[in-house]
Amino acid sequence: MFILRDILLPLQDHFSETTLGRERASLFVYTILSIIVPFTSSMTSNLWRCLDTLFGFEIKNKRFYTFMASPTLPWAGLWQTIWGLIPSPETDGRILVGLDDSIITKVGKKIFGCEAIFDHAAKSNQSKYPWAQNIVSVGMLK
Repeated sequence: MFILRDILLPLQDHFSETTLGRERASLFVYTILSIIVPFTSSMTSNLWRCLDTLFGFEIKNKRFYTFMASPTLPWAGLWQTIWGLIPSPETDGRILVGLDDSIITKVGKKIFGCEAIFDHAAKSNQSKYPWAQNIVSVGMLK
């Protein structure tokens, strides 16, 4: 578990030293741990349940979703820190990156992050522009 501490503690340094900043830093780290722990899938609602059940992190549902969608998270610094923590991302002098997009169709109009998204893999009997959330995952093989 020391490797997790060594990785997650530097990520907390990018949040402000205010009470709200320290709370966000802690919530950010526990959310990453919720994704890593094989307790549940990485669906946002399950992450919220995992925070309460496994870690005892009591947070209201709306506040958690607001945090997850916050445009003020310090992503630029976080990505630089994560990149610096990777010892050697090259394999034979190259970096291999995998990109995957998932379209999760939804029903209802008041769902966060939904819009009409072009589905390049739609079958002939499916809508080419479903009402959905589009999730893009990037992975790096080293």
